[in-house]
Amino acid sequence: MKQLILRRGKYLFFFVLVLLLSLSCNEIDSQIPDVPVAFQVSLITHNELTVPGNSAYFPGPGFGGLIIYCEMEGSYYAFDAACTNEINSSCRVDSKGATGTCSCCESQFIFIGGSVVKGPASAPLKQYNVSRFGDMLRVYN
Repeated sequence: MKQLILRRGKYLFFFVLVLLLSLSCNEIDSQIPDVPVAFQVSLITHNELTVPGNSAYFPGPGFGGLIIYCEMEGSYYAFDAACTNEINSSCRVDSKGATGTCSCCESQFIFIGGSVVKGPASAPLKQYNVSRFGDMLRVYN
């Protein structure tokens, strides 16, 4: 009987521990406003995006413009160029290859996942969906 109570106590302790740990893990969400994004770009016109490690900035779509990054052939990421620390459409992340730097607070981001590398920003860049159809990239949310 004593062993049964100890065994159940261990399971209860483990369950409570897992529950508390899962409640304490908060993912940081981007505070960049949601705006509709439906953008297409030709890889023939913007052939720099066919080279792995290159990125390009497009000023029109999104809240602060759009950055498209080519990780490897056929693998693309798209992010809003607005800095997650400033949350101002005039403070944008300037892209240079696989990284970008905010023009206002100098936070640095890496374009694989949009994570913060350095600076006061704590949230990753707002990411958009990317699909490829032949020589066209479609960026959308």
